Amino acid sequence: MKKDNSNNVWIGELDLKRDPEFMENASNEFKDTPLFEMLGEEGVLTNQKSSRRDFLKFLGFGVGAAVVAAGCEIPVKKAIPYVIRPEEIVPGLATYYASSFVRSGDYCSILVKTRDGRPIKIEGNESSEVTFGGTSARAQAEVLNLYNTNRNKSPLKKEGDAYKQISWKELDDEVMKGLKNGGSIRLVSHTNMSPSSSKLHSEFAASFADAKIVYYDPVSYAAVLRANELTVGQRALPEYRFELADLIVSFNADFLGTWGSPIENAHRFMKNRKPDDPKNAKMSRLVQFESHMSLTGSNADNRILVKPSEQSSAAVALYNKVASLKGAGKIKALPLNEKAKKAI
Repeated sequence: MKKDNSNNVWIGELDLKRDPEFMENASNEFKDTPLFEMLGEEGVLTNQKSSRRDFLKFLGFGVGAAVVAAGCEIPVKKAIPYVIRPEEIVPGLATYYASSFVRSGDYCSILVKTRDGRPIKIEGNESSEVTFGGTSARAQAEVLNLYNTNRNKSPLKKEGDAYKQISWKELDDEVMKGLKNGGSIRLVSHTNMSPSSSKLHSEFAASFADAKIVYYDPVSYAAVLRANELTVGQRALPEYRFELADLIVSFNADFLGTWGSPIENAHRFMKNRKPDDPKNAKMSRLVQFESHMSLTGSNADNRILVKPSEQSSAAVALYNKVASLKGAGKIKALPLNEKAKKAI
């Protein structure tokens, strides 16, 4: 077959043969088409039967679509440059600030990435000797709280059953008026790790005759503090050296997810879970007693399900098992499900 053009690629056989009709249609690909030619013959459209209701439907749709399209325009926003630019702000260049995240016992040292003065990302601080640059999902999500539209934008004063927004000056005036009236003063605060805040609390309490600082946390470790005070004589939270343990037994404590210092615990726990020497491979073993799935339970070597009411029973059964192996005395066993008994 003889070709009449110098192209190396053709759309099809008609293109290869240079068919006149094909070439004409190809050159008029984007030509203007008359309305009646596109929709049909004029006589055919005229003879079509359409109800008034259908006409009003199409008319309403067309007008509505035009209104919606006109109302969806992006608003124009003007970028006004600084007259005197602050030294710490460079447009387009991110700045990092060292900070700390503390929420319900969860702590980590962080670096906050800001752009044009707005925090946009949280990263772990690798200089920390506690969390070693690690963060949690809660710490990563904390930046979203800064842009939460439901946050209180001003102080609230309760009037009857409703709350009224007031200014900060009004709040200061109300507080100073109440402090001058005397009487019992109670300052409610969450537990804090800041020496500066603790010093301010002490100075505030010493400034008034009957003033006390009340610490309240939605997730409290008061029982752990009290237990350590009774057993070791110190009211403090312990630091667990998971990297030195060969066997770890946990009773409903999600120390990798929500209990204690999970970021620090996870860093120490994983040290003894990745053997580097294949010839001398050794790793710790984790046994988790719990009532529901947790991050720690999902990483456990043995996960034993017990009811919340059977936590003490499981602890007693485990103690009796160890006591029998060591020849020590046992204590009275408590009711426990059969699967848990076999697992122990």
